[in-house]
Amino acid sequence: MKNMNPIDFIHELSWEQIPKHVQQQAKRCLLDTIGAAIGGRRTKLSHIIYDFAGSTFMGKGAFLWLDGREVSPAGAALAHGMTIDALDIHDNFNSAKGHAGVAIIPTALATLELNDNIISGRELLTTLVVGYEIALRAGLALHATACDYHTSGAWNALGCAALVARRLKLSEETTRHALGIAEYHGPRSQMMRVIDHPTMLKDGSGWGAMSGVSAGLLAHKGFTGAPAITVEAAEVAEFWADIGERWYINEQDFKRYAVCHWAQPPIAGTLELIHAHNISPQNIDSIQVYTFHAGTHLTCRHPKTTEEAQYSLPFPVAAAVIYGDLGPDELSGKALTDPRVLELADRIEICADDFCNNQFPSTQMARVCIKTTDGQTFESEAVEAPWDRSGIQQPNQPPDDELREKFAWLAADSLPESRTTQIEEKILNCDALADANALTELLTAP
Repeated sequence: MKNMNPIDFIHELSWEQIPKHVQQQAKRCLLDTIGAAIGGRRTKLSHIIYDFAGSTFMGKGAFLWLDGREVSPAGAALAHGMTIDALDIHDNFNSAKGHAGVAIIPTALATLELNDNIISGRELLTTLVVGYEIALRAGLALHATACDYHTSGAWNALGCAALVARRLKLSEETTRHALGIAEYHGPRSQMMRVIDHPTMLKDGSGWGAMSGVSAGLLAHKGFTGAPAITVEAAEVAEFWADIGERWYINEQDFKRYAVCHWAQPPIAGTLELIHAHNISPQNIDSIQVYTFHAGTHLTCRHPKTTEEAQYSLPFPVAAAVIYGDLGPDELSGKALTDPRVLELADRIEICADDFCNNQFPSTQMARVCIKTTDGQTFESEAVEAPWDRSGIQQPNQPPDDELREKFAWLAADSLPESRTTQIEEKILNCDALADANALTELLTAP
């Protein structure tokens, strides 16, 4: 398709203009993110933010998933964005060191009732592509021009504002103001702060979603805020020049484990060595992890909370060795005090590695060395996370059946199998839905 400017892209992109493989990727992202939301409902963070949204963002037009309370679109975007972020197993974009779908998908579903038109499944998926492309390019532009490493909410807010602008059919000038408001009020929070001191603040994406929805609604009322520097400044023009030709949504990665993406290559390398050499956990003397410098900040060995466990490297590596997987159960409750995991975590050393550092952030890698109690040493090559998209290794996007297995795994303890299957089928056949509310109705019921 022809190249567009960002605002034309927001309003004019049609389903037919999107390449088939990008259409399929939009459905994959939708399935994966909804799975993360269902799993995330089991966290303490989600219960807090749902109650907050239910009491503070009272309004009409959106409903809390797996709950049923009606709230405003901004409140739903906030609650669902933070719920998805709570489990930290949603899609990821290495080049911007952050996440788009966590904000874009809640916003797309929270704004279905903003106008009188019925939103079809194809239009829903088209708006997802719009939101991802705007958000990811804004993220690249922000990281190229800002002096600090900001959370994803700082830039995925612009993708959310773009969705609202499309829903409300805002004019070109009003859309500019919506993007400008979202950029100005998006949470420019410092990502390394929450990595060094993990709390429920997480990646700022729920706040970004709320800010983006609010920005679009404010612009619709006449509130001004243009320009968005990350969209309109001359020094970021390169990031927007190929919109409509290059599809960043297709350069997304999917997470296999419910922890920070920076910890996923060490987990993969460790498990590969254990399986390849049939190493028993009881026979491990020590594990050395060589990774990029940013990953060495994930130092918490004895986490007290799910958030501390997710922004750790030693704990999830040790937990993966003991349990073989990392989901809600392995990162909360009694699992946080399992003496087998804590004792092994104390024997994991983290070192910065020049090779891995030179690949970061677009390619995130780690090397692992396991020493056993009988004096043997086993070393891995530099490895990526299991489902990473790009890098010096062969791209390894998960096949659809593996994403479906992940979805079923995340939903298993929250929903009956029949409802899980219904939601999955609605998502994978979303382009055939006459009304996208058929999906939200399945999500809304407690």
